[in-house]
Formats: sequence, structure tokens, C-alpha cells
Amino acid sequence: MRSEKKEVNAIVLDVLPNGYPSDRRPVYKRDPIVQAVGIEQFKLLELVPKTGNIDIGELVYVGNEERKKIERVKRRLRYDELTHGASQELPFVVERIVREREPEYVDYYNKSISITPKLHMLHLLPGIGKKLMWEILEEREKKPFLSFSDISERIKAIPHPDKMIINRILEEIADPEIKYHVFTSK
Repeated sequence: MRSEKKEVNAIVLDVLPNGYPSDRRPVYKRDPIVQAVGIEQFKLLELVPKTGNIDIGELVYVGNEERKKIERVKRRLRYDELTHGASQELPFVVERIVREREPEYVDYYNKSISITPKLHMLHLLPGIGKKLMWEILEEREKKPFLSFSDISERIKAIPHPDKMIINRILEEIADPEIKYHVFTSK
């Protein structure tokens, strides 16, 4: 479970050079808006850019030091506040983050523990039941998993362990009522 801290870097999901279409103010009075997702805790962010030169998929610095392209973090967004374009881009960006940080997510398979006597952290991944959970626990006892491909080679019932993580992250982002946030912060 993640601690509550500020995002330092984010990936751009959508750029609205004239702000939101629903904004009733004249176009010249609207701030340009960037919607982005943080790479540490997958926080959805509304950013005000310094320049109009920002691309979808671009990694931008949003930390406390001097920012090159972002004026300020305006606020956190809920999933239902994303533009259509941003919500379409989100799964690809989450997949990119998980692949770029593979060792961290492989560690989830290696280090996950029981939450309650009847619920294990592995159960939070879509598609993992008791039988598969025990198979993962037995395999990791023999030798820790080294990569997603190592997991899929040793556990035949999991051809895409990365997709299980990606689907869980997307579920946590989209559902504000979800009880356990493993990869995201509330």
C-alpha cells in the first residue's frame, strides 16, 4: 500500500490549449489545461502549462523544484473528470509505466502478504484465486521471480502477469469505492 506523497513526474494524457469546452468564459480568458497521470502513485492531475509545446505521452516534471514546462499543479482529478481523449490514453500510459518499472511490479508477486486470514494481496489481482495464489507462493519460495517473463514461464496459468497488474491499477484509478489501494493512492 502506497504512502500519501506528492507526484514528482507525470505523463501527459491530454492537452487542452483553450481549456475545457464547458468553460463559459471567452476563449481568451481560459487557461490552457493539461491532464496527466503521475508515475509513482497514478494520481490524476490537472496541470497549467507554461508553454503550448507539450505533447500527449510526454513525461513532465511536476515536483517542487523549478519546472520547465508546467506552471503549476492545479488540482487532482477524479477518473470521471478526464476528457474522452485522456481516458482513452490512460491504459496505454499505465502499461508504459508498468513496463518501464518492471522490477518494482515483479516484486509485488515476490513480496505480497496476507491482508486478512482469508484475503491475500495476490487475490487483489484480477484472475487470481486460491489455487493460483498457492502456486505463486510455492514458486517464489523456490526462487524469487526475476521478470514478468519469468513469472509466465514458471506459472503457466499466468501468460501475462503484467496485464494483471495493469488491470488492477486501472480498476483502482476508475473506482473511487475500491477498498484496497495497492498501486495507487486514494
